[in-house]
Amino acid sequence: MRIESAGPLKGKIVLPGDKSISHRAAMFAAMASGQSRIENYAASEDCASTLGCLSALGVKIGRDGSAVTIDGVGGNGFIRPSSDLDCGNSGTTMRLMAGILAGAGVECVMTGDASLSKRPMRRVVDPLTEMGAGIETEDGHAPLQIKGGKKLTGIEYKLPVASAQVKSCVLLAGLNAEGTTTVIESAPTRDHTERMLEQFGVSVGTETDGATRRISVNGGSLLKGASLRVPGDISAAAFFLVAGAIIEGSQLYLPFVGLNPTRAAVLDVLRQAGAKMSITEHDTGKGEPVGDIEIEGSGTAGLTKARIVIEGDVVANLVDEVPILAILGTQLEGGLEVRDAAELRVKETDRIDAVVKNLRKMGADIEEREDGFLVRRSLLQGAEVDSFGDHRIAMAFAVAGLVAEGVTEIHDAECAAVSFPDFFEQLAAVRTQ
Repeated sequence: MRIESAGPLKGKIVLPGDKSISHRAAMFAAMASGQSRIENYAASEDCASTLGCLSALGVKIGRDGSAVTIDGVGGNGFIRPSSDLDCGNSGTTMRLMAGILAGAGVECVMTGDASLSKRPMRRVVDPLTEMGAGIETEDGHAPLQIKGGKKLTGIEYKLPVASAQVKSCVLLAGLNAEGTTTVIESAPTRDHTERMLEQFGVSVGTETDGATRRISVNGGSLLKGASLRVPGDISAAAFFLVAGAIIEGSQLYLPFVGLNPTRAAVLDVLRQAGAKMSITEHDTGKGEPVGDIEIEGSGTAGLTKARIVIEGDVVANLVDEVPILAILGTQLEGGLEVRDAAELRVKETDRIDAVVKNLRKMGADIEEREDGFLVRRSLLQGAEVDSFGDHRIAMAFAVAGLVAEGVTEIHDAECAAVSFPDFFEQLAAVRTQ
């Protein structure tokens, strides 16, 4: 994909359904009794992998445009698949389904693509094994072989690393375990699982003591079919929000965006940067908070002169947005520094390495650290960069290309479809020159 520098971006962005919420909605609907309808289900390849796995497990799934209907089979109604379950590039699919299938005692093998097969799976295998599951890996990586017929027992598990996927895996296994399962987190992570279990009729216990949260579910809890609409993915919105903020004269409108507090830290960073942004919230009752976002571009001159530092607990809620925030940092007088983000090295690619290599090719002044980087204000030059097969790297450097002098060529840009299939089409539609 070739990206040329752009003038103001103007128009409406229709965001894909939130990936994290779509994954969970499909899985929970499959575990429920009765039929569920999910509006605005994410069109991403990752979420298609979840539907493919559920179908292979005997779940009846219907599609009507962006709506998905799922006939639940209950917590123990999954069949043994006739072949390996292919999770594609989706770590969420593999980690959450591992908890569901271990709890249901389904014998199966879960595989993924080359990228997913390099990502750490011991973090979910260890607590599931502690609960009584039988799981074999290849040196802590996929494929995962789940042995059937194992009855699990509830445990109290303290997360060694902040991870919504690990938390969700353990809680979902706990729905079919004997007794109570409790997950303890010392840093807040995405709470989509807790919110959605309540929507499907499961009582979730939560206790908060300072920064520590205890989340509990009872074994034998039954899910009931539900109807819900998935909000627009705020991680996808981040690319257009940053582009709109840094390109002078831009005016972008993003309706029905998810505003979950455990996901919206990117909005706080944009406010800190001085972005001209307004949000109109919707009343959604007990569901996910959503709203419409408008952003205007004041250009570099209208942004903060101070350095922005991202560190500590907030990093867990910005892990998907760091690549695009690095691009924001190149336009800030004080630059942007990221610390405590070693988790970025075990995502779809080593995102710290990818960001640093690509920005250096574009002439940026960036210093790599083991757990992050420091990027200073830089005049970017068009260059050939690599997505490294990571959708967020591809989209982040498309935005970099908009503010760079000359032409930026992104290799393997089509991987953006993993989370935002029509990203480049929508980007072209809002360009004014």
